[in-house]
Amino acid sequence: MALDPPDGDVATPESGLAALGLVAGDRVRWRDRPGARWREGRVEARERDGSVAVRDERGASRALRHERLDVAARGPRGAATWEPVADRAARAEQLGLWGRAPSGPPARPG
Repeated sequence: MALDPPDGDVATPESGLAALGLVAGDRVRWRDRPGARWREGRVEARERDGSVAVRDERGASRALRHERLDVAARGPRGAATWEPVADRAARAEQLGLWGRAPSGPPARPG
């Protein structure tokens, strides 16, 4: 069962990525099986089945469920770290409850 976008909007791969808190070009990593070494790649788009299209370091394309992916992020003190995409998607959903995020610093009174 496919979900139709509200108000007749056309779903694009970019809008699907935004729902997960991702943008094309984000660095991600995954394991082919538990205990295997981490593999890295870049996000390409969101597939029709809901998986994330990823291109690995050798140029091979693959489609992976977002539960299997970690995305490169910055920690609270600016250190490079990895964050599960499922956690980022949950946070992005919660931000949607408040409407659009402000595009800049808040206006100063006076």
